[in-house]
Amino acid sequence: MEVYGITPHGGVLINRCLKGVLREAALERAQGLKKIVLNKVSISDLELIAIGAFSPLTGFMGKADYESVLKDMRLQNGVVWSLPITLPVDKETADSLKIGEEVALTEPGGRILGILELAEKYTYDKEWEARLVFKTTDTKHPGVARLFRQGDVYLAGDVWLLNRPSDIQFPELRHDPIETRRMFARRGWRRIVGFQTRNPIHRAHEYIQKAALEIADGLFIHPLVGETRPEDIPARVRIESYRAVLRDYYPPDRVILAVFPAAMRYAGPREAIFHAICRKNYGCTHFIVGRDHAGVGNYYGPYDAQRIFDEFEPEEIGITPLFFENAFYCRKCGAVVTRKTCPHDERYHIKLSGTQVREMLKRGEAPPPEFTRPEVARILIEGYKKEVSRKHSL
Repeated sequence: MEVYGITPHGGVLINRCLKGVLREAALERAQGLKKIVLNKVSISDLELIAIGAFSPLTGFMGKADYESVLKDMRLQNGVVWSLPITLPVDKETADSLKIGEEVALTEPGGRILGILELAEKYTYDKEWEARLVFKTTDTKHPGVARLFRQGDVYLAGDVWLLNRPSDIQFPELRHDPIETRRMFARRGWRRIVGFQTRNPIHRAHEYIQKAALEIADGLFIHPLVGETRPEDIPARVRIESYRAVLRDYYPPDRVILAVFPAAMRYAGPREAIFHAICRKNYGCTHFIVGRDHAGVGNYYGPYDAQRIFDEFEPEEIGITPLFFENAFYCRKCGAVVTRKTCPHDERYHIKLSGTQVREMLKRGEAPPPEFTRPEVARILIEGYKKEVSRKHSL
């Protein structure tokens, strides 16, 4: 299998997807195995390991890699890796399993997704993991809350993917790393800038993306559509907003929109490194890191996610980060700017927090056009109306 473009993280683009007669045999074998029902995060992790987005991982982490990642942000072999990718279960489930056996991994409802070759099971310290990964043990932090709710034992071992998840959003925008690399190669792109977001597009995003596109052949807009907080804007609304802006304001031959089916960890700086590595595996050569990347609340400094890249040699990460200041509209400049380019004080600046924007949308009020294009505002307002109506009907 030819792998186009930039070298994947760790040197090899992992493929743990079984097909044809091998898949059929594994599915038949899995029917008789002990079964573990995965949650949304583990379903997402299983798929992303198998398709190579998490290269060089071939399965869920064992204790040595897990502890090395927490302490040093490296796998035991020294390769940079910033977040634990683990499979939590309760003690009763763990006790029922034997090292060396195969275990079927299923969706809720019993549909088989894959097989785990169980190599290890180990207990872990949730508070220690929370402090190192999230910089806090506060259960108001969504990542910490999820960690403290999950099982007390981690299972480790290589995985095989037999079926994709049944609940797949945006199938037309889902492209595996091997596919995106071919897409970039067909277009003749050699410099590809990746952009990660869990939010709808606004003018500051547009400014950053187009500034990056000035130095690149192509822009890979790759919004995350896995599990997020309930208060985050639904993925379908976000994708619709991107499609509207891309249709009218971006050169179609220089932009690809795809979705990243990962769960948000809200791990701030560590997640910025993780997001960069994943986009490297998808074939990007550059990656945009903005203000408070993957942050939530006030748990991280506004530019901690940029500073963390200084802790590694550039070749260890293997993808070039592009750092941007917080962008905003300045009435005096008459443009979207940053503190690096605007000499005017804040009375001329239009800045809105995510909370302010959500409150405006709930009231049916469009944010100013200097902050969000009218097309996007209409989509967001309508999306909020539908979400409110849906919740009332439950």
